[in-house]
Amino acid sequence: MSDLRVRFAPSPTGYLHIGGARTALFNFLLARKEQGTFVLRIEDTDVERSTQESVDAILQAMDWLGLSYDEGPFYQSDRYDLYKSKVSELLEKGHAYRCYCTSDELNAKREEATKSGGHPRYDGTCRERIDQPDAPFVVRFKTPQEGSAAFVDRIKGTISVENAELDDLIIQRTAGNPTYNFVVVIDDAEMGITLVMRGDDHVNNTVRQIPMYEALGYEVPEFAHVPMILGADKKRLSKRHGATSVMDYKVMGYLPEALVNYLVRLGWSCGDEEIFSMTDLIDKFSLDNVGRSAGVFNPEKLLWLNEHYIKTGDPERLGGLVAELLEGQGVVVSDGPDMASVVKTLQERAKTLVEMAEGARFYFEAPISYDEDAATKFLNAEKRGVLELLIKHLGALADFTFEDVENAFKAVMEESGLKLGKIGPTVRVALTGGTVSPSIYDVVTVLGQDAVVTRLQKASASIS
Repeated sequence: MSDLRVRFAPSPTGYLHIGGARTALFNFLLARKEQGTFVLRIEDTDVERSTQESVDAILQAMDWLGLSYDEGPFYQSDRYDLYKSKVSELLEKGHAYRCYCTSDELNAKREEATKSGGHPRYDGTCRERIDQPDAPFVVRFKTPQEGSAAFVDRIKGTISVENAELDDLIIQRTAGNPTYNFVVVIDDAEMGITLVMRGDDHVNNTVRQIPMYEALGYEVPEFAHVPMILGADKKRLSKRHGATSVMDYKVMGYLPEALVNYLVRLGWSCGDEEIFSMTDLIDKFSLDNVGRSAGVFNPEKLLWLNEHYIKTGDPERLGGLVAELLEGQGVVVSDGPDMASVVKTLQERAKTLVEMAEGARFYFEAPISYDEDAATKFLNAEKRGVLELLIKHLGALADFTFEDVENAFKAVMEESGLKLGKIGPTVRVALTGGTVSPSIYDVVTVLGQDAVVTRLQKASASIS
């Protein structure tokens, strides 16, 4: 067990999105690689927007992706007493102060600063104030005015900002509730986090938080800021680029291993390798190979990976997932053919589980009607004789193996003088209702003797 302690700290104000999932994945992989500890913390200080539904969705998404955590989930809403004690500590040490400026006064200060070409930040009016009037106030952190906040980012290298450029951040609002930039420092320190890995949109927060660590006497952890994920238009990934919620991809029929494989490659590389199992990733992951530039989300690449994992997946497992989808659509699969056998006939052509479920539907539901054009072409008086021959030969089989089915078809071809190319489409329409399906021998074998004969009889009877 190493001393490495990392964390993932989502806000429960929505679902787990793609960017957050990748951050969680990177932290998980590093913790597993170095035999460290992966902590999950729910940052629910935004009381108005935080919901239990969002918490549940985040936990569900992490479970689906296989990102198990070692400690937590911890909730910031359970730690308010700790935060208040730290506010009091900073006030007593002179590292924080009460600010009585009203919203109108602050707005006027921002406007004045903007007009004069400066940064619209707090001007420190109450910084040295010693009286304590009976009026509403916030508590601000007294950022050092000299020196700089500097750190060596594990991904970006050295980052330094002059303290004079930083604002005196509010650490406690008028109502008494603490702010994000303050509580995250306390939590990371009190939970012993040794490396804070998060999106690079937090770099500006990091330089503001470092002085807080120092003022509270905490050891400053290491930091690693991973690059953003952009859409194809090179703008920050959002709903306009497609699904951004992790569980949306489950609904669309993606496998978790495909999404994990894809997300890790958005910003990390290992030579020219593209396909990684979770075991591979834990073995090979390193911050040294995380790039500094933003990753561009490519839905086609994700679909390609999903197709790969479907083709190479365990039919038993895929069968269970497809059965779940079909049952959700009201299809009764319990009386139908073996799901693993069904999946084997579809793996080569399906790109998503939804596509596979759609392709599997005919195995469990006999066609109520036939595609009109297909029926006209393949279910006509000319084809009735072939259907009757198939019913005779397939119905007479003692065993219904692939080889037995193939031999029955050969017998029909010999008697009718027709090749499989002429017989197959008729059988396909009779069994599935349409002209698209897996190999006809596979379809017949998997459907089973009773279902095949029944469907062929129905098709023959439909010919007027």
